[in-house]
Amino acid sequence: MAWMKTLEQITQTGNWVQKVTVRPIAAAEKARWDSLMKAHHYLGFRSLIGKSLRYVATVEDQWVALLGWGSAALHCGVRDRRIGWRMQVKAPRLHLIANNIRFLILPSIRIKNLASKILSLNIKRLSQDWQVYHGHPVVLAETFVDPQRFVGSCYKAAGWEYLGDTQGFRKSAKHYIYHGNPKLTFIKVIDKAGMHWLTSPTLPTHLTGKMMAIKFTQVQLDALVEVLRQLPEQRKPKGIRHSLRSVIGISICAVLSGARSFTAMGEWSGACNQNQLKRFKTFYDRKNKRFVAPSEACIRRTLQTADAKEIDRRLGDWIYSITGEDNSAIAVDGKVLKNAKDADGHQVNLLSAFLHGQGVIVAQTEIDSKTNEIPELKTLLEPLNIQGKVITADALHTQKETAAHLVKKKQTTS
Repeated sequence: MAWMKTLEQITQTGNWVQKVTVRPIAAAEKARWDSLMKAHHYLGFRSLIGKSLRYVATVEDQWVALLGWGSAALHCGVRDRRIGWRMQVKAPRLHLIANNIRFLILPSIRIKNLASKILSLNIKRLSQDWQVYHGHPVVLAETFVDPQRFVGSCYKAAGWEYLGDTQGFRKSAKHYIYHGNPKLTFIKVIDKAGMHWLTSPTLPTHLTGKMMAIKFTQVQLDALVEVLRQLPEQRKPKGIRHSLRSVIGISICAVLSGARSFTAMGEWSGACNQNQLKRFKTFYDRKNKRFVAPSEACIRRTLQTADAKEIDRRLGDWIYSITGEDNSAIAVDGKVLKNAKDADGHQVNLLSAFLHGQGVIVAQTEIDSKTNEIPELKTLLEPLNIQGKVITADALHTQKETAAHLVKKKQTTS
């Protein structure tokens, strides 16, 4: 083949190292990549697991190798012990590891040290590419090598660390089956500075992979500002720097962007620029001539003392008002809040109404421990305009009185 002769000429010149490139495949190349991997890899190929990236290594634009990356293995004892993971810490951080599921040097390619060179080039760009494609970086790479076929020489040459052998199980659906063929486990640290996040009690929002952009019209934002302006203030006047409107507004935007803790909200607030803080009408420091972002402590104290039910009701009304034609179906469901108890020590039960299409909660009410969901459904839907809407609920709500109430409410609301 002509291109093989070209490769032989390149390798003979001694400068082939500078000509090797590794890049993610283009969308149009996926079929070719899958076909080659299926035809030539000893394990064949069906798909990559979870979040994934396909790479191709080229020399003078000729494909010489393929690499496939997917989500990390759920269970790996030697890896977890190396990191110092317990399950409750591991679960929300597993996405920070990428698994080199497939590595194939194409047939007839015989270039010394090519495999380790490709691995090194791939590792250098993997985290940045993962950020682009999946919204967060990775700090560690892992792979599992079959010792009956290989010894992992290219991984060792590329600086990967051998941890030990697996126990010889493979996952099948929701179960693990013993196959008696342990694999060699290797890891490669991608980001030394970021390794501590694997065991840190909290994760910054840029590592969660849940950040998202949501666009609102100016009319919708003006309506939200008016809602926030009308919220009742529960704090004592002394020592207040930030208005309730500012803190709640920032908290809402932080949660909509993926924040799931006070720490994450504080980080989102601290990342706001001066123009954004001005629009939130945060405290203005006249001495330094700067708008000041509410801190994590400020956000936490404000939310803990605010009238949660009133805020929830007003925000639910606002969300419901901006969904337009997308709110044609409303689901009603009750849930027990994990690790949450009321003043009497009873678990907190909430009955929620949410939109089928978006999964957005538009109303919710707490169920008293002395009652159940059935009578609370009327209270839940009372503030909502349900004319022309489909209401779905669990079988326990198939009550004549409930059905009569819904029919009457649909007829009387507009």
